[in-house]
Formats: sequence, C-alpha cells, structure tokens
Amino acid sequence: MDTGIAPTRSNLMRIRDELAFSRLGYELLDQKRSILVSELLTLVDQAVDYQNRVEKALGEAQKSLEDSIMHMGRLRLGNLAGAVGITSEIELGRRKVMGVQLPKVHTSFSGQGPFFSPEGTSMLSEVAIEKYRDALTLMGQMAELKVSIMRLSREVKKTIRKVNALEKLVIPDKEETMKYLEGRIEESERENFILLKSVKDRLERTQTQEEVQQ
Repeated sequence: MDTGIAPTRSNLMRIRDELAFSRLGYELLDQKRSILVSELLTLVDQAVDYQNRVEKALGEAQKSLEDSIMHMGRLRLGNLAGAVGITSEIELGRRKVMGVQLPKVHTSFSGQGPFFSPEGTSMLSEVAIEKYRDALTLMGQMAELKVSIMRLSREVKKTIRKVNALEKLVIPDKEETMKYLEGRIEESERENFILLKSVKDRLERTQTQEEVQQ
C-alpha cells in the first residue's frame, strides 16, 4: 500500500482506474496462460508419440541396412552408396500461438529409385534408403515439436510470473491503497463537516447575541 499518495478524489479515481486495468490484465493473462498450457500439453503428447515413431523408424532402417550388408557385403554396399542421387531440403516456416512464434519444419527429398542396377544387387538396399528417408522426415517433425515445446514452456513461465505478480502483489496493493484513500477522504470530509457546523453554530450564536443586545 502506498501511503505517500495525497488523499484527494483525483488520486482516488486514478488508483481506481489502475485497479480496473490491473484486473483486466489479470483476466487476459490468465486466459493466455490457459491457452498456452493447453497447447503445450498437446505438443508434449505429440512429442511422446513422435519419439516412439522416430525410434521405431530408425530401428527399422538400421535393420534394413544390416540385412543389405548381410546379403551384399559391406564393401560392395559401400561402393554402391556413391550411386545414390538423393538431395534433401528443409523448409522452415512459422506459426503463432498467443504471440509466441513456433517453427514449422518440412523435409523434402528429390531423387527416386531404383538407384542401383538390379543385377548383382539386392532390393534390401532400396528398402534401407526408404526407411532412412522416412526416419529423417520424422526427425524433422520431432525437432519442430521439441523447439515449440521449449518456446512455449518459457512463455508459460513468464506468463505465470506476471499472473502471480498481479494476483498477489499489484491488485492487493491497489485495493489497499484505494481503501486507504477512501478512508482518509471520508475522514477529511467529516472533519470539514464538523468544522463548518462549528463555524455555523458560532455565527448563529454571534447573530443571536447581537439581536439581544439590540
């Protein structure tokens, strides 16, 4: 509570307006917090799902590569790897959730198989390429989710701090200051009323005495 403010009606109106503004800010920030937390929980659920999908995809890709090595031999498969003409491109976009910029990651590949001559090679190598390509796509989406989760988490913490500050410090302080000013103004008005009544009574007595003397 700020007791250094002069107890005037203009200051009381100013504090009342600041209190109304603080309450409105609290309501808006509380809504923002709810929306951000809801979005964060949704992304966390998605991240858990994508984590499992990435692990499964990498496991399948590794298994396909091992099968290719067993079928063709490590040296021959390594020599054929130079024939793979695949280029990748990562496109970064963004979206906003309550003012928070979140990334959007899109992974694309150019180059379609088959990359090897069917003679003396195994289709297992083509399967391994497809599996790794799928895994990389999922990893890009996983990265999008993790960065989004980190940014939303930071914003949620900032918003919670602001909400708590308004709820526990700013609004109670404004309310106490307003009550203090109201009390001081009422007290001052009572004192003025008593003073005026006293002056009026004195004037009336003086007037009565003058009339008696006349």
